[in-house]
Amino acid sequence: MKRIGMALFLVLACTSVDAVPARVVRVIDGDTFSARVMLNDDINVAVRVRLRNVDTPEIKGECEYERKMAARARDALEQMIPVGSIVELDNVQDDKYVGRIDANVYDSSGADVGLRLIKSGLGRAYSGGRRAKWCR
Repeated sequence: MKRIGMALFLVLACTSVDAVPARVVRVIDGDTFSARVMLNDDINVAVRVRLRNVDTPEIKGECEYERKMAARARDALEQMIPVGSIVELDNVQDDKYVGRIDANVYDSSGADVGLRLIKSGLGRAYSGGRRAKWCR
């Protein structure tokens, strides 16, 4: 119950501003990472963030190709937003999984991280619904 309250608090707090800073704690896979969202000088909240509008292969994918591409996407995301770096979260909304949010994520240069993954060929545009398969 506490996680639901924190996620809801974070979503409500983030929708009232243009963007909110967050410190990257850990990259989980190519489109998800853990962060401490800095709501103000005294309040920061731990949350998992899923990149909005991008899908990357799954680490526990259905075939060797998907698993290999998933590792490449995760490694690329770690390079784009290294642990300890500050990112900006915008357009924050609650995710289908409790304790996780969806957001547009911008790196320290202001580049959209999801678009960078798509342009690199390690992710593809995603607007919800059933995901396309990665296995050939």
